[in-house]
Amino acid sequence: MAHGGQYQGRQGLEDRVTPRVLAKVAAAEYCGCATLEAFDAWVRKGIIPGAIPGTHRWDRIAIDAALDRASGLAITPSDHLTPYQRWKAEAQHLDQQPHHHTR
Repeated sequence: MAHGGQYQGRQGLEDRVTPRVLAKVAAAEYCGCATLEAFDAWVRKGIIPGAIPGTHRWDRIAIDAALDRASGLAITPSDHLTPYQRWKAEAQHLDQQPHHHTR
């Protein structure tokens, strides 16, 4: 807010806050893509999500989450299990696999 309580518009806000929602050029720059074509390729390959449905804007936090998953940094449910719980879950998974009978 400016002196006297008048709104100064986006310029003042962007100086203080990192926007969560990014235009395509800003999203490409945020991802480190040198060109929009490279950014489009990342979206096509599923490395990062597309624009927020019904918009031409990208969610910065969704981009972060996608890059974490692509880099192997995302926390999976098994990361919160004790070694025993992990062993038990793996054993149950193996029990659910189809068994092949040999003659």
